[in-house]
Amino acid sequence: MDLNASPEPEEDEETFEPSLSEDSAPEEKHSHHHHHHHHVEHVETAVDIMRREREERKQRLKRERPDDKPKHQAYQSMNDHLFHTKSQRTYDKSRLPPGWLDCPAFGQEIGGIVPSKVPLGESFNDCIVPGKRYSFRQVVHQQRVLGRKLGLVIDLTNTSRYYSVNDWKKEGIKYVKINCKGRDSVPENEAVNQFVYEVSQFLARQKNSKKYALVHCTHGHNRTGYMIIHHLMRTLPISVTQAIRIFSEARPPGIYKPDYIDALYAFYHERKPDMVTCPPTPEWKRSSEFDLNGEALPDEDDDGVPLDPPNESNHDAEGVMTNDDVLGDSIPQDQQDSFRLFCYQALKLSAGARGNHQFPGSHPVSLDRENLQLLRQRYYYATWKADGTRYMMLITMDGCYLIDRNFVFRRVQMRFPWKLNNEGLAEKLHHYTLLDGEMIIDTVPDTRKQERRYLIYDLMAINQISVIERPFYERWKMLEKEVVEPRNRERHNIYKHGNSLYRYDLEPFRVRRKDFWLLSTVTKLLKEFIPRLSHDADGLVFQGWDDPYVPRTHEGLLKWKYASMNSVDFLFEMAEDRQLLFLFERGKKKLMEGNRIEFGDDIDPTSYSGKIIECAWNSEEEVWVCMRVRTDKATPNEFNTYRKVMRSIKDNITEEVLLDEINEIIQLPMYADRIKQDSKGHHHSSSRPK
Repeated sequence: MDLNASPEPEEDEETFEPSLSEDSAPEEKHSHHHHHHHHVEHVETAVDIMRREREERKQRLKRERPDDKPKHQAYQSMNDHLFHTKSQRTYDKSRLPPGWLDCPAFGQEIGGIVPSKVPLGESFNDCIVPGKRYSFRQVVHQQRVLGRKLGLVIDLTNTSRYYSVNDWKKEGIKYVKINCKGRDSVPENEAVNQFVYEVSQFLARQKNSKKYALVHCTHGHNRTGYMIIHHLMRTLPISVTQAIRIFSEARPPGIYKPDYIDALYAFYHERKPDMVTCPPTPEWKRSSEFDLNGEALPDEDDDGVPLDPPNESNHDAEGVMTNDDVLGDSIPQDQQDSFRLFCYQALKLSAGARGNHQFPGSHPVSLDRENLQLLRQRYYYATWKADGTRYMMLITMDGCYLIDRNFVFRRVQMRFPWKLNNEGLAEKLHHYTLLDGEMIIDTVPDTRKQERRYLIYDLMAINQISVIERPFYERWKMLEKEVVEPRNRERHNIYKHGNSLYRYDLEPFRVRRKDFWLLSTVTKLLKEFIPRLSHDADGLVFQGWDDPYVPRTHEGLLKWKYASMNSVDFLFEMAEDRQLLFLFERGKKKLMEGNRIEFGDDIDPTSYSGKIIECAWNSEEEVWVCMRVRTDKATPNEFNTYRKVMRSIKDNITEEVLLDEINEIIQLPMYADRIKQDSKGHHHSSSRPK
């Protein structure tokens, strides 16, 4: 039997190139086999070596042009038969990932996770001396000898040519593939989120029989280490430096690519201590990194797919911030589903016909002559209506998630301490705390520098406990005491004592509680405070001080907009040359006949077709004027909402009418007494800007 003939193709073998996957690996490429030959044939002279390596290089180039492959392989096996008897068989190492042979097979386990190099399928046996083989069989056997039963394998290589996935499945071991390019870039944040979720789900399911997860890239150091360190950071209260040390002790020398180490510090907003240095590239990898002329070999494992050129744009490049910027990284669908379920439970909603895919946050209704009377019947406070993006936020120990109007969750790296220790550092973090708020962009007056800020105005659950039935003023006080204050205290402490490497200033946005104002101060709010805000405001919101949190439409939560800003979100479509405006009614499109729309002079309406556009009503011309595209919404307003807005426009409650009405209301005994009581500083910041 011809041992060197091309083996049965397994699914790992789409190509024969030594296209390595690097994580840690690819860097090298063919070079390591040079160094192995030295052990075998010590008698070569320098000239022989030169000659042989030149020949090998030629063969290598040939091999990389797939069209010559068959000839090359046939020739090679013929050679073997001519010159070698079985006893002195040589092994063609060029198909192995560079550095793989001498790379230690696996490390110590880290909380149920075993870091490993890639096991190579039986089809690679003709490249590997029997004592050095490390295939699926060896993996299972070696772990069993150590008393470990595998239940999960996570493959981070960017190729499928190394082994057949079915081997794992036959043993009842779950196989998860997360493609990570090894070259030129650290794994994507989405891939990290997927990895951390897979591992945490796997570990959480272990009841009596403890099973282990094997994680491999090509060499089991860089990509594997990067992922495991992320997992440690999100499950243990440790620093990046400690997490890197845990990994490097379990899998020496640990991560040896400096950009991976820098990326971890940057991701978790930690200052990298001066004493932290990146270990040198290990000997088994170095020897395979250069060809004869000292040229670095390409780092491969990318199935021959050319890489996109590295993306030059830094994510917070000098670009101008806008409300349409996408924040955070997407998360696995299953994780999102379980978070959605938690939100529904916290808000005491049942899933209903549409399941729990609908955004459950509370929405105000437009102020009109009729519901204006609610202000007389219940005790209200007011706040400004910021022109920003609405997000709920779910905080857990392993991440903070922004939840948009489409009920999509994206992870952002933020820190929310709950209880501090004696040193003033977090002892406990928030876990399953649900907030509501809006993301705005402040422009600092002097410097014109932009700052993103999340203004939190409500709290629905704290550490898994729903508080939606408590009156608003209690939730609002808890928000300051339990969420904002511990964060500010820890930040101040770190700033003062430098006793932590965490840098709050590197977070993607700042956080504060939104202020609410006594009705008796609304004139001041409108005339003095709003004009001085460093972000845009388009009106007021009236919040019942004793109200529970009401999901979806809250008829008692009132929004008033400057008349010129009352707006409707339509779906705009062009059909032939007709311009059509649609709303939604019971989940279906409803055409609004006879409505005209006007775009700015420099806008081509066809470019807006299929988009949700926010329009204001121009009553003189009786036409809708397009204000902007709503990228944060996937559907137009409901017909019902439209009717309410039209009513507000018709009722035309101007600033003057509103202030007259409020001045009457605050004379009422209920208001007069409570305002007097509240202004004694009982709700300290509620009547003045911070």
